[in-house]
Amino acid sequence: MGAVTVITSGKGGVGKSTVSAGLAAAFSARGRRVLLIDCDAGLGCLDHILGVAEQRVFDLADIVSGRAEPADAVYACGTLPNVFLLPAPGSQEDVVSPAIMKQLTEAFSKYYDHILIDCPAGVGNGFASAVAGAQRALVVSTPDPVCLRNSNRTRQLLEQLGVPQQRMVINRFSSRNFRLQGFYPDLDTVIDAAGIRLIAVIPEDPLLAAAAARSEPAPANCPGALAFGRLAARLEGEQVPLAPLQKF
Repeated sequence: MGAVTVITSGKGGVGKSTVSAGLAAAFSARGRRVLLIDCDAGLGCLDHILGVAEQRVFDLADIVSGRAEPADAVYACGTLPNVFLLPAPGSQEDVVSPAIMKQLTEAFSKYYDHILIDCPAGVGNGFASAVAGAQRALVVSTPDPVCLRNSNRTRQLLEQLGVPQQRMVINRFSSRNFRLQGFYPDLDTVIDAAGIRLIAVIPEDPLLAAAAARSEPAPANCPGALAFGRLAARLEGEQVPLAPLQKF
């Protein structure tokens, strides 16, 4: 049975989908079979990031309604071996119920090493649906007070919904901007503000954004891709130290 991880955040615009795609690429590089489920109904973008938008015919809502078999709505990502995408519904009215989502993830987990669920921003019905089948959560945040306050609130809601295993991913980190902004003296205070243990720091990396815009994998040796590789290793139980933050 594969591990089911929901990738969420307290607010939009922090790069959840980029983290989802980058982590999938890192697992692919480790030889794992990965299913991405885009739960951002009406606003899903993983089909573009992963280069399957032109192939897309069916989505998550089509499986639930019976208009398509599960295999018909899962698309192979040609640029990433063993990575597959189940696209988000086209309308927010088609948000899948938590009970159905739990059944789907349990069924799919028999065929994949990892299932990554890209959660919609906010804490509405889409959030409850996305986390329903998850065994653990990655809470993506940027190191600013508003985002960290919302991350803390997300932590509480995850616990209430039965997902106590949580780790924080600080995304788009720049040591220079961190010092200039002066919100926090160090990462320890950032972690305290969110109340979530840190598992990864993903640097601000223009190559990641450019690759996503072009529907291509990021270069394997760019700082962002290397950070996702370390994150994938930690999620599989390896002891991997954080890279020196001065490099970012």
